[in-house]
Amino acid sequence: MKQQYIFGLHAVAAALEYEPASIRQLWLVDNRKDARVQQLEKLALTAGVRPQRCNRATLDNLLPGESHQGVVAECTTAARSWQEQDLLPLVEAAGQKCLLLIVDGVQDPHNLGACLRVANGAGVHAVIAPRDKAVDLNATVRKVASGAAESTPFIQVGNMARTLEMLKQKGVWLVGTSDKAERNLYETDLTGPIGLILGGESKGARRLTQEACDFMVSLPMAGTVSSLNVAVATGVCLYEAVRQRSFVKSVR
Repeated sequence: MKQQYIFGLHAVAAALEYEPASIRQLWLVDNRKDARVQQLEKLALTAGVRPQRCNRATLDNLLPGESHQGVVAECTTAARSWQEQDLLPLVEAAGQKCLLLIVDGVQDPHNLGACLRVANGAGVHAVIAPRDKAVDLNATVRKVASGAAESTPFIQVGNMARTLEMLKQKGVWLVGTSDKAERNLYETDLTGPIGLILGGESKGARRLTQEACDFMVSLPMAGTVSSLNVAVATGVCLYEAVRQRSFVKSVR
């Protein structure tokens, strides 16, 4: 059974709320007893997890170079692991409101964590990523996601092209992003069942992924830079979808 550490107040609190059975040990730094840590300690005890107090050096040695905020948990990843077969029921349950984020080849854990955080805020039903040549749901991703990694379905797939074809057969429109696309993001209808596709940091989405898209859109760039960071672009795209859907709802 695979073990990993999660750290940071939000990430550990989310694990205690959504995956308490996965936590094997919880450490709290001994010189921090503020209200946020006390609240976390109560949450842990309610979940049946007894925290251990330790000095900061112990946590620093456990996670060198990480900003752990004095809160670290050892957990197993087996408690709630979303699988490929979970995707179809999620899509069917969401119906016409389905909103998916597909990140193809994101390798920076900070970027993936930020994508998960904004996806959670935008009400995305699932985040889809390839199983190979992409970052896993590791401790840094969980920390940056600030709790979103535990509450947002994150599904890694073995064959992205096959998954995208399945989504299209279920009525999901696939909208990819490219700085070469002629269609503007703001000219595109994002109110139906949509899968927004964003590529990795260096090469963007792979060729087969782009070919599966129903539309390719670009973000207007008025300055001297040619593109945005994938996490920033994710926020722009998802919240344009949120804006359009909120407007349609208010009109109805």
